[in-house]
Amino acid sequence: MSLPRAADGRLVLAVDVSAWLRPDADTSDARSFCHTYVRGDAKHQMIPGWPYSWVVALESGRTSWVTPLDVVRLRPGDDLAAVTAAQLRDLGERLVGAGQWSPGDPSVLIVADAGYDVMRLAYLLRDLPVEILGRLRSDRVMRRPAPTRAQFARDNPAGGRPPKHGSEFIFKDVRTWGAPDAETKTETTRYGTAHAQSWDRLHPELQGRAAWRDHPGPLPVIEGTVIRLPVDHLPSGGDPKPLWLWWSRPAAGPAETDLAWQTFLRRFDIEHFFRMIKQILGWTAPRLREAEAADRWTWLIVTACTQLRLARSLTTDLRRPWEKPAEPNKLTPARVRRGFRHLHARTSTPAAVPKPARPGPGRPPGSKNRRPANRYDVGLLLVTGESYRRPAHHKVGTKLRRTG
Repeated sequence: MSLPRAADGRLVLAVDVSAWLRPDADTSDARSFCHTYVRGDAKHQMIPGWPYSWVVALESGRTSWVTPLDVVRLRPGDDLAAVTAAQLRDLGERLVGAGQWSPGDPSVLIVADAGYDVMRLAYLLRDLPVEILGRLRSDRVMRRPAPTRAQFARDNPAGGRPPKHGSEFIFKDVRTWGAPDAETKTETTRYGTAHAQSWDRLHPELQGRAAWRDHPGPLPVIEGTVIRLPVDHLPSGGDPKPLWLWWSRPAAGPAETDLAWQTFLRRFDIEHFFRMIKQILGWTAPRLREAEAADRWTWLIVTACTQLRLARSLTTDLRRPWEKPAEPNKLTPARVRRGFRHLHARTSTPAAVPKPARPGPGRPPGSKNRRPANRYDVGLLLVTGESYRRPAHHKVGTKLRRTG
């Protein structure tokens, strides 16, 4: 079964983390504090659970269909960028072995949200035919290329040591931007006018701490294209803040800039996928104790998603009275799941008829539990292995981020 392709024929993969929340499961091991938003509130909380890193293939056009390709559970203290890089590297070998990608094909585009260190991810995958496109925070500070020795000697007749980095590009200071290398305006039906601007060869000034503390030799200069995308309005009616993107391609023209931000908008299809597997397929419904059992159940969910994709053109639309009619080949995954049970009469199964059984007697009522289960603490470790503690004097949003 071939994977979906973008309009230019390349594979577009989206990576993201979704949590299986287990706040009261004290007897479950390998739990971490997972970042999640509180229902009915715009604030986030850290809730114990099992975070899973998903890789899905995106389709072109407005659709809620994605193809899950791989999923890995993040253990306490794991480096998200390192785990994702290893996950993508292993997936790339499988895609080549399955004939989904061959030498000479366009590079695979990997789309990530702001929770990923896209610069480090691009550095870890620099030997593979992939490009990284991700969202950046609006308080970042990038650097332009360092001047050549001839330029430095011309601008500094007195001499001195040449700088390693060029001038600053501060996202919140328009005076540091300069003229964009590419600029386009596109009329959209959902966002109004999308005004895209891109600047080539911008890189972060890395520091020798956190994930780069044990890096051998000088820290690398990871150049890419920074894209700024303001729009007129949002479909939800919220405040249309500008969107900042970083692309591992060092330079991009107007056509490539439009392709980049339009491809990034397709990343939100994975959010519909997470909602579907949790609410429709019941991914997080079982109350499992062991993390390995959760891994096996997660892969069963991936298998169920594959079956839904195979039955995409075979099911009929069993819509609710309040739902609009949809064409047979444009049903959502939830509607395909609704009509999937009617395919059993037309398909055969190698499984035998289930045997009737009754649950065991269990522990007699009133007896004492003589084998209590082990209890585990929730792990919250940084990449360096140290426990996370936010200093009391730190205030959120007071300092610009000048590091990668």
